[in-house]
Amino acid sequence: MNIVDLKDAIGYISNIMQENKDYLIQLDQQNGDGDLGLTMSSGYKAIYDFLKETEEVDLGKALMKCSTIFNETAPSTLGTITSLGLMGMAKALKGKTDANLSDIALAMEAGIDKIMEKAKSKPGDKTILDSLFPAIQALKEHAEEGSEKAFKISYEAAKEGSENTRNMRSVHGRAAYYGDKCIGIIDGGSVVGKLIFESLYNYSTRNKGE
Repeated sequence: MNIVDLKDAIGYISNIMQENKDYLIQLDQQNGDGDLGLTMSSGYKAIYDFLKETEEVDLGKALMKCSTIFNETAPSTLGTITSLGLMGMAKALKGKTDANLSDIALAMEAGIDKIMEKAKSKPGDKTILDSLFPAIQALKEHAEEGSEKAFKISYEAAKEGSENTRNMRSVHGRAAYYGDKCIGIIDGGSVVGKLIFESLYNYSTRNKGE
């Protein structure tokens, strides 16, 4: 992955967030502020627009700028969490102009480590981590098998992780006030995580040999 690959991958994520904006809004209205679709679509569009214009080739520096832009564009809980994840990735990729799949997996792991550290959250809390964590673990384990296969397995792990949030009780944010009433409802943040890995799988499928 170089800066062009990063731009194109973020473009895929931006598109899928736009396509699912209304769905994410509906999910968030069940036990949140209802702004999830708006913040995710605007946040990813903003960093995609930046990456289309930037002359920066250092992946770490580009992602650090993306972190700042996302935080400013999507001032919400998941917006802040996303910016933290981007920050963690940025630090892991600092100084690199090119990264292989193992590098990317480790950078993503650094990103969720940053989220868990700052947000005091962990898998099982009914958050985006419930889809991101298993997906990134799968990516690490299968990185040597090629991007298409690795991202397919990662996407399947993210999808399963998101679906599993139906059985969980929220412990963070507004959703936590609903207590047991949130059991049976899929977590909107976890769906965002699933959509990220769906995008990355689609990107890897359409760019064979690159």
